[in-house]
Amino acid sequence: MSRKSVGSRVADFLRKENSLEKVPGRPVKEVVALQLSAAMKKRKISKARMAELLKTSRSQVDRILDPKCDITLSSLQRAAALVGQRVVIELV
Repeated sequence: MSRKSVGSRVADFLRKENSLEKVPGRPVKEVVALQLSAAMKKRKISKARMAELLKTSRSQVDRILDPKCDITLSSLQRAAALVGQRVVIELV
C-alpha cells in the first residue's frame, strides 16, 4: 500500500463515519502533507531545495510535511505555490 493512499483513506474513512469534525485538523493535515510531498517528488524538489526556495531551514520544511506539526496558513500557501498548487479552504 502506498503512503499516498493511506493518508487519503484516513480522511475518507473519518468523513464516511461522520467523525472528521470530531478529530482536530490532523487527518486534513495528513492529506495536505502527503499531497505536498507528492507534488515535490513529481517536480523533483528535495526538502533542502524547498527550504532554499522558501528561504527557510530544512527543519521548517520537515515541520510543513509533518502531519503532527501545526503550521501557518501562509507557510502552507508559499510551499504549495512552489510546487504549482494552491490551498483551498472552505467551511462545510
